[in-house]
Amino acid sequence: MLQQTLTIRNKLGLHARPSALLAKTAGLFKSSITLTSGSRSVDAKSILGLMTMAMPCGTELTISAEGPDEKAALESIVELFENRFGEEE
Repeated sequence: MLQQTLTIRNKLGLHARPSALLAKTAGLFKSSITLTSGSRSVDAKSILGLMTMAMPCGTELTISAEGPDEKAALESIVELFENRFGEEE
């Protein structure tokens, strides 16, 4: 299993569009991908689960990937966060 801790940097946090993009990207991989913030964890392939986390800008979270393509999955998701999900701020 691979893990990485990230901070949400886009101004509006993990709202509907980034959640959809994250779930879509996670769904491309066979690995199990989980986001954990505080004591709550959700399946990154579930847009509903991601939206219920209500993670604003500045939230620190851990991404975990486990499976046959875990390295590629983690790299793709980290890239989304680093690029602020394509948002300006």
